[in-house]
Amino acid sequence: MSASNLRELLQLGVDSGASDWHLREGSLAAMRISGDLVDTDLTTDKDFICELIHVMANNEMLSRLDKFGDLDLSYVEDGVGRFRVNVHRQRGTFGITMRHVKSKIMNFEQLGLPIQIMSKICAAERGIIIVSGTTGSGKSTTLASMMQHINDTQRRHIITIEDPIEYEFKDERSIIEQREVGLDTESFQSALVHVLRQDPDIIMVGEMRNKESFDAALQASDTGHIVMTTLHSTNAYQAVNRILDFYKFDEQPAIRSALSINLCAVVCQRLLPKAYGGGVVPAVEIMTNSPIVRKLLETNKLDKLPAAIDSGKQDGMQSFNNALLGLVNEGLVTEEDALKFSNNPESLKMNLKGIFLDTSSQIMGD
Repeated sequence: MSASNLRELLQLGVDSGASDWHLREGSLAAMRISGDLVDTDLTTDKDFICELIHVMANNEMLSRLDKFGDLDLSYVEDGVGRFRVNVHRQRGTFGITMRHVKSKIMNFEQLGLPIQIMSKICAAERGIIIVSGTTGSGKSTTLASMMQHINDTQRRHIITIEDPIEYEFKDERSIIEQREVGLDTESFQSALVHVLRQDPDIIMVGEMRNKESFDAALQASDTGHIVMTTLHSTNAYQAVNRILDFYKFDEQPAIRSALSINLCAVVCQRLLPKAYGGGVVPAVEIMTNSPIVRKLLETNKLDKLPAAIDSGKQDGMQSFNNALLGLVNEGLVTEEDALKFSNNPESLKMNLKGIFLDTSSQIMGD
């Protein structure tokens, strides 16, 4: 397989709406299209994989790959597009996963996100905004859309810390500086230590990975900044637990207290196949730091957060079932898929029949 084959493969995928490419030594190259893996007729051999790695990575990156077995970077194929790349060892050979990063950043309406509440979240003056979901759920795309909305509507100084840089922003109303770990800064921690000296209004951290990075996010929020980041979790409630898991048990009460003060919102999403026409559509759960949510965080009643979300429409919140019901009613997804992706399919079945239970009484009781 030659370099021209790679270009053809990437162009084929882009034209077909592929989100990801999977390349392994001695195997057929595969693409993910509308959520499904599709094999191609091209086999990627060892020579091609090694050549591609050396084209994409500099010497420092190659040293990291040799030492740790994993490497994240970005790659641009002229005339085709920009790709986020992960190189990894598997069974003693190398594999490459490439994700297409669309050059055009879509707005909330184009992505199918709830416009009013997303715009309100982006207008926050301080606090931590988390976009969560599983791998491949579109977290980075949603975060980029939020960043672009701020860029279009507000005069802010925005600094991003990413590994690697995915979407490239151009200054509109805001001033945006993008720093790539390994190229512009040694690590997330190093960049976060120095970022407060760079007069930011908004700090975007590509992914919240550990206690040290979240400590820095809390410090930035405490001093009046907005921190926007992504986190791996299946729902908004789990996002809070995921953060607490960064800390030892005796540290968690203080972190819950800090979250009750500094958390702005959690936006969690899942991608469902469209009912018609191919492609996917997001179902979005939103938790805002309402007085009730703040109280639940303070009193360690985290198990009641789902009920608070479900009954918090007046505070801009919506549960996954709320979102799924809306998608079914709009004809965007099938009832079968909605039930498959629901946290509580039995409750959703009732909602689809027009039956709704009052969950507000479940929130503050023992």
